[in-house]
Amino acid sequence: MAAVICGSLAFDTIMNFEGRFAEQILPDQLHILNVSFLVPSLRRDFGGCAGNIAYSLKLLGGEPLPMATLGSDGASYLERLKTLGISSEFVRQVNDTYTAQAMIMTDRDNNQITAFHPGAMMQAHVTKVAPRADIRLGIVAPDGRDAMLQHAEQFKGAGIPFVFDPGQGLPMFDGKDLAHFIDLADWVTVNDYEGKMLSERTGLSSADISRRVKGLVVTLGAEGCEVWVEGLKTLVPPVKAQSVVDPTGCGDAWRGGLLFGLERGWPLAKCAALGNQIGAIKIANRGPQNYTLDLKALGV
Repeated sequence: MAAVICGSLAFDTIMNFEGRFAEQILPDQLHILNVSFLVPSLRRDFGGCAGNIAYSLKLLGGEPLPMATLGSDGASYLERLKTLGISSEFVRQVNDTYTAQAMIMTDRDNNQITAFHPGAMMQAHVTKVAPRADIRLGIVAPDGRDAMLQHAEQFKGAGIPFVFDPGQGLPMFDGKDLAHFIDLADWVTVNDYEGKMLSERTGLSSADISRRVKGLVVTLGAEGCEVWVEGLKTLVPPVKAQSVVDPTGCGDAWRGGLLFGLERGWPLAKCAALGNQIGAIKIANRGPQNYTLDLKALGV
């Protein structure tokens, strides 16, 4: 069975700063901020949350259907999807704009500063979610604002259970919008910072949110994650990475594991635990789509 992954396809330009951002930014001078970081290494990777989640899910043996939009420079990404055996059925290419671009700078403590140009992603709402017998679930990940709103409504209308994962797109929405997303969704996933913002904007605690959906997961990075079901919290422990090389795409790798488990009807805590395993594997590799998985070692 297939999973529709609504989100971005992007090119990631990833740079490594060998110092610490905190040592270069003076807190009392933020009103006249003017900084420059020397980045000795630079590379370009295939990225975007839809592409990264699809990559993770495909490695696990799932059938991802990314729903995203590429620009006039997107031919290489289409070829990439074909090489990976990932369907591009719901991937549109438009010729009057560039593919989304993320410029990501990481310091020695794995803090990140990102600049994101949405490009073709802003036309993602043109592609519609529709019911289909082989589609078991979906996810609304960071995307164009209109696309996130409309795809959530379309998943609900089509009777397709879906995960609402606003990620870095969360600040685009007010409390009313976010509460509506929660009411449409079957599951909600956020990191700890996003979780605090979600609660502040909606006035709902994590326990409250979990009572309005099948479950809420709050990822805590190296501390594992909280799984909330019917107002009760379970802490899913972290998985120690062999090495910490690059955090780019770790959250998306985690989401692939979550979707794989949800497709199979696993308890939410088991889905999150698989996500923790995959995130630990990804962080030991550079780039969001350059790791491999040993399915036997993962127990899937």
